[in-house]
Amino acid sequence: MEFLIEYGMFLARVATILIAIIIIVGVIASSGQKQKRIGKGGSISATRINDHINDLREVLRLSILDKDDIKAVHKEEKKTSKAELKEKKESVKKAKEADENPPKKKRYFVLNFKGNIAADAVESLREEITAILSLATPDDEVVLRLESPGGMVHAYGLASSQLLRIKNKKIPLTICVDKVAASGGYMMACLADKLIAAPFAIIGSIGVLVQLPNFHRVLKKYEVDYEIISAGEYKRTLTNFGEITSKAREKVKDDVENIHDIFKTWVKEYRPSIEIDKIATGETWVGSQAKERYMVDELKTSDEYIVEACKDSEVFEIEYEFKKTIQEKFSSVLEESAAKLFSRWVNKPNNDIYQ
Repeated sequence: MEFLIEYGMFLARVATILIAIIIIVGVIASSGQKQKRIGKGGSISATRINDHINDLREVLRLSILDKDDIKAVHKEEKKTSKAELKEKKESVKKAKEADENPPKKKRYFVLNFKGNIAADAVESLREEITAILSLATPDDEVVLRLESPGGMVHAYGLASSQLLRIKNKKIPLTICVDKVAASGGYMMACLADKLIAAPFAIIGSIGVLVQLPNFHRVLKKYEVDYEIISAGEYKRTLTNFGEITSKAREKVKDDVENIHDIFKTWVKEYRPSIEIDKIATGETWVGSQAKERYMVDELKTSDEYIVEACKDSEVFEIEYEFKKTIQEKFSSVLEESAAKLFSRWVNKPNNDIYQ
């Protein structure tokens, strides 16, 4: 028994040290982040995916086909390209004669969102959407490749609000989920005009939770005082070191239930065909099961959807990247390493509310 007590104290000390490391790294990272956002900005890039696919095809041809076959293929493609160009010129001419805008190919703007607990990718997402909305029309389409297991409510609420900007401009929004869109990730995904998921993608987890370790009894045993001075009855409810009262626990439970109700209302508004009470249980399903429950519209990978779009349209991948100083890069590495190490001890290590 004495060994177990000592071992438990050892774990508590290690956890405390890890928390301190994460706090320090977080302060360093946040100070650099502020400088980056205000003073340095970033850059945006647009990559034409059509060209990438053509390059892949051409490399494979050169590796597999003989010279005569390659020559024949290039000749046929040149002929097709010439016919398409002639058709385009005729269409433009007819449009001018009719005093109309000349026809143009539909454009797809592809975005990527890889979410973590804090939904940090929203910082780039908001810039990318701002850029797209300055150019796109309702004849175009935005495609979001989404991967997220969920996280903090306010962070994913902001990410979802960014997607609403696209919908408010009447621009079609397609969201593709290849791996996971759960909880806060599904809060974003359900906004899609067309929601596509891979057959084994993880979908759902419409629920809310709060969890944190509490060391009050350990501190009490070793006669260590922990005090919080606050104004407002519910300014602090659950803490890592304070005593958790039944009243505080009930207050947090009420808050969680309230946010869950808001979450369910949100999903039902944008996916009216679902039976919300049957799926808002915190469970997850693979893509094929989610389709049966009307949680997604189509089973397909993002690659399939984008490659098909490239056949008749212009497809561009848009990426906004913030500039980073050496200090910020170093801080990011430290923060990521500390987070990975700490996750082995405590899953979701603070008392923020998570979806």
